[in-house]
Amino acid sequence: MENMKSARKEDSGDVGSDLSEQIKAATKENHVRAENTQLMLSYQKGQITLTQYKVLLCSLYEIYKALEEELDRNASHPAVAPIYFPQELARLESLECDLEHFFGSDWRKKVIVPAATHRYEQRLRQIGKERPELLVAHAYTRYLGDLSGGQVLGKITQKSLGLSGKEGLSFFSFPGVTSPNRFKQLYRSRMNSIELTEAATAAVLKEAVDAFQCNIEVFDDLQKMLSVTTETGNQPDGAKTTTFPRMMQFTMGVCVALTTIGMAIYTS
Repeated sequence: MENMKSARKEDSGDVGSDLSEQIKAATKENHVRAENTQLMLSYQKGQITLTQYKVLLCSLYEIYKALEEELDRNASHPAVAPIYFPQELARLESLECDLEHFFGSDWRKKVIVPAATHRYEQRLRQIGKERPELLVAHAYTRYLGDLSGGQVLGKITQKSLGLSGKEGLSFFSFPGVTSPNRFKQLYRSRMNSIELTEAATAAVLKEAVDAFQCNIEVFDDLQKMLSVTTETGNQPDGAKTTTFPRMMQFTMGVCVALTTIGMAIYTS
């Protein structure tokens, strides 16, 4: 039987001696590819519309609903327990508040997401049932990315949409985290202490790469979905006065930004 080892390996001089560092190295190629797109640069310039933001929130809701329900169900699993911080990190309630703000009390009837979002959701459900340790990869890439980029993206979104207050921007707020930097250090320390076999560690690294790919596929499908809506004239709620070529471009931009800006910072 393969011996269990802490995810913090002995320093051999290799890049990524800790699990967090190994994930950073494993996802570097996809990170760099997305970070250098014009789409993300456009988002940083504040070029986002309300329609784009609402479409994005719908997909984020479905993704986090699956992730957090599986984390809750596996809270006592040896690999999940150390990184289980629902009070500090949970996003589902925040997303529900934002969706209700923009869509109204019957927002659940109006949530429409592309096929890639459903595939992402199904993957989270599958590993939650079959290999809960792989949830570590998704939780790390999503939560620490959102926590790192939240302040910057929240301000950009608020200014771009002309919002006077914080309503509709709950997703970017982490009231349970007083110091993002200290919390990220704690989170990485907890994750690096998880005992995994070498095979399990390799599987987590592969899952981190796959998680990034899932997000990229969601971006692509959002673009296709909006393209079809433009051609058929069946535009999403609130989109009747929007110029769709720009909307498609910047919807992808905001999605890429949410992942890449966060990932660029959380590894620091």
